[in-house]
Amino acid sequence: MKSTTRGTLAAVLTCAAAAVGAAPAAAVGAAPAAAAGTVPVPVPLDGVERSLHRELPRIGGELPLPLPGAPEGPRYVEGRLVPERVVPQLPVSAGLPGLDARTVLPEVLGDGSHHVGVDAPASDLRALGPGLTLDAPLTAPDPDRFGLPGLRLPQAGVLTPALRTVPGADLGLGRGL
Repeated sequence: MKSTTRGTLAAVLTCAAAAVGAAPAAAVGAAPAAAAGTVPVPVPLDGVERSLHRELPRIGGELPLPLPGAPEGPRYVEGRLVPERVVPQLPVSAGLPGLDARTVLPEVLGDGSHHVGVDAPASDLRALGPGLTLDAPLTAPDPDRFGLPGLRLPQAGVLTPALRTVPGADLGLGRGL
């Protein structure tokens, strides 16, 4: 078989495998990771379970995708020579990582088992970066001084960054895993 034929066959098989793998997610109605804002991170422990012949915890997580926003432009204020926000604050929206973990708690006085689990879903996080505001050491042109500006002390200020989030978690017990 020629190398070009092998390459074409490999590309077709790869596309078919990707389509078959994506079909169950589309059938359930799952949204793509980019639309959800988080990327699921499963921790595969199946091989360890088989080699140790034990039931291990189920662990998975979610990592947020940071999305930069559009900064608010400078504001012009009457009486100032320089706009109010020289370096605007940059808004960023993302999230805190999520965690889903479950482990088995064997019953001492009976048959069966229980599980303990923690579910901390990814929560929204909104951040606003620091900004800078300045004012020139000159006043606006003064008609009483033939249009010349007056002198004053220069002003500078730092706009403080801000963080807003509401994290949450559930800890629970139940039967089975």
